Amino acid sequence: MSSTGTRIEFRDITKVFTSGSSEVRALDNINLTVEPGEILGVIGYSGAGKSTLVRLINGLDTPTSGELLLDGTDIVGMPESKLRTMRRNIGMIFQQFNLFSSRSAAGNIEYPLKLAGMEKQQRKARVADLLEFVGLADKGKSYPEQLSGGQKQRVGIARALATDPTLLLADEATSALDPETTQEVLSLLRRVNQELGLTIVVITHEMDVVRSIADKVAVMENGHIVEYGSVYEVFSDPQTHVAQRFVSSSLRNTPDQVEAEDLLTHDGRLFTIDLTEDSGFFEAASDLKAHGGTISIVHGGVTTLQHHSFGKMTVRLGGDGTAVQQFYTTLQKTTDIQEIMR
Repeated sequence: MSSTGTRIEFRDITKVFTSGSSEVRALDNINLTVEPGEILGVIGYSGAGKSTLVRLINGLDTPTSGELLLDGTDIVGMPESKLRTMRRNIGMIFQQFNLFSSRSAAGNIEYPLKLAGMEKQQRKARVADLLEFVGLADKGKSYPEQLSGGQKQRVGIARALATDPTLLLADEATSALDPETTQEVLSLLRRVNQELGLTIVVITHEMDVVRSIADKVAVMENGHIVEYGSVYEVFSDPQTHVAQRFVSSSLRNTPDQVEAEDLLTHDGRLFTIDLTEDSGFFEAASDLKAHGGTISIVHGGVTTLQHHSFGKMTVRLGGDGTAVQQFYTTLQKTTDIQEIMR
C-alpha cells in the first residue's frame, strides 16, 4: 500500500486550443502546488478549465507552455513510453464509472493488474483485498448492470487503487449519484486518503463535495484560478463573485429574495451578520436587550469546517432606536453586518 502521495506543481501553465483561426485559452498562467497526501477540490462552472487541468496531470494532454512537475519531475514533453510508466502511479475515477459491462466487478478491478503483468494468484488476492476495502466483498461476481450507481463507483475506486497509485484523480466522480450515495463515496475517498496516504484531486461543480472532503480548494473561472485556500478560508470569506455563488448554494445561510421580501412585511429592522469565533454577536445582543431593544433570529446557519465554526444570522431588531443603532455600530467594528432594506 502507498505510504505517501504525489506532489503536484503547476508552474505558469497555459493551454491554448486552436480551431482554424480561433483560439481558446482553456488554462491561463496556472500556478498551483498540491502537497503529498492533500485532497484538493477544483471547482468551477462548465468551461472553467477543470477537466483540462486533469488531462494535463495524467499526461493525456500537453500544455502550450509552462512546467508540470510530479514529485519533482517535469512531465511536459515526456515521451509516451515514459508517460505510460508514470500513469501507473495515477488512479482515475470517472463520472460515468467507465466499467466494462462484459466483466464482473472482480474482472474490472483485475484488468489493470493483468496489463501490469501481475501473476494470476497474486491478482486474485489483490482483487479480494480491494473488494473488501470498498465494502463489496460479496459483489465480486456481479456485473455492472446488477450494481447500483454507488456500487459501480466503489468498483471504479477499487480499480483505480489496483496498481497501488500515489495519486488519485476524481473527475466529477459523484455527479451521477444521489446525495446519500454521494456522501458514502466521499467518505470512502477520505478513508483512502487517510489510510493509504494518497494525494487526491477532486474535480467538481458541487461545493458540497468540496465541503465534505477537501483540505484545499481552487476556484476556477475562464481558465484562471481566481481563488485558492483552505476550505475554511474560502467558505467563511469568499473573495470573488464566483466563489460567493458556490458558497451560497452550499450553505444557504442567508434569506433568498422571496424569503427576504416576506421578512420585510413585519415591523423592525433586519440585519444579516457574519458569525465567527470573534464576531462579538452575543455580547452586542446582550447589550441591546439591556438597553431596551429586542432581537429575534429569523434566518441563519452555522457550519463547522476544519475545526472552525462560522455562519450567518439574520435578525430582526426592534424597540429602542438608540439601542438598535448602537448594536449596529458595535458589530460594524468586529464583523460584517448588512441591513436588509425595503
